[in-house]
Amino acid sequence: MRRGSDWSRLSHRRHSPGVSSIADELQRLAALDREGLVERWVATFGCPAPRHAQAPLLRGALAWQLQLRASSEWRRAGSPTRLLRALRSAPSSPTFAPGSRLMREFQGQMHNVTVLERGFEYNGLRYRSLTAIAHRITGSHRAGPRFFGLRE
Repeated sequence: MRRGSDWSRLSHRRHSPGVSSIADELQRLAALDREGLVERWVATFGCPAPRHAQAPLLRGALAWQLQLRASSEWRRAGSPTRLLRALRSAPSSPTFAPGSRLMREFQGQMHNVTVLERGFEYNGLRYRSLTAIAHRITGSHRAGPRFFGLRE
């Protein structure tokens, strides 16, 4: 069974493979044993495969990477690093218009937060995040959006 030769050429292509070649590569992945998956991992990611990872995990990660490279997000981002940066910079909580007010009752006291252009105001002080305000109110680390009921 051929294991890394045709894969390394595919993983270093400049252009993404077409749908039919993705399906072909996914079938090839399904046929590989753990040793073949480890070789393909090294060719794809440029580092050793996790030592104790079982074949289904390796196969799933390789299939995900293959499909990611073929997707429009990959082509737009240009590299995995840029894609991850773009995902990290995406807002993780809802955004509100400046002037919006968030209210939360905690231990019998009502707490009001005003949304600013950049950040939040609580008790006359500016904060960069809701998490900092939640920490100020509770005295312990809490996820701010969750504390104010913006996330489950």
